[in-house]
Amino acid sequence: MFTGIVREVGRIVEVTGDRDRTIELAAPTTARASAVGDSVSVAGVCLTAEAIDGDSIRFHAVAETLGRTTLGRLGAGATVNVEPALRAGEPLGGHLVQGHVDAVGNVRSLAPDGDGARLTLVPPAEILRYCVEKGSMTVDGVSLTIAQVGERDVEIALVPHTLAATTLGGLSAGDSVNLEVDVIAKYVERLLTGRPQARRRGPGRPTSRGTMSP
Repeated sequence: MFTGIVREVGRIVEVTGDRDRTIELAAPTTARASAVGDSVSVAGVCLTAEAIDGDSIRFHAVAETLGRTTLGRLGAGATVNVEPALRAGEPLGGHLVQGHVDAVGNVRSLAPDGDGARLTLVPPAEILRYCVEKGSMTVDGVSLTIAQVGERDVEIALVPHTLAATTLGGLSAGDSVNLEVDVIAKYVERLLTGRPQARRRGPGRPTSRGTMSP
């Protein structure tokens, strides 16, 4: 579990592999505080630390993760938002973030707005319904508040600190970003619409249950 409060911006050192990939990430602050097996949010994606070597952490990303996020498009030199998992007793500064990306969205624009900026995103229709004005959304691992919801897009006001402390200030029109909506909204929808009835697959065989995609 994460909060969407980015602790540092890391740099991808090396990416190897084809269908699955090994990602080596330089993130000194996170590396010093992490151990093998710990969960780390990388551009909003929950990954498991497989090895730590000085200031670097190595992760393994499977085809499912690469296909559902932007990680498969990143190479050496790319910068990413990094956050270690929330520890018991730490403040919940953002909102509850799982690191389970719901979809990849596109940047429509990033325009100056006073000392900050206005970010307009186009999420896929299947997750736009979870977006509400003043609600929370995670963009590339950053907890943000939605300022306005349109028919096909959302607008987010970025404060100067967010622009300086994350990768969001470097976004341009057409860029792809990892999106995770507020998990509470998904649970509320599930409760209100009801759970699909389980169907028996035959005598003495277990029923099949629907599963939610990551």
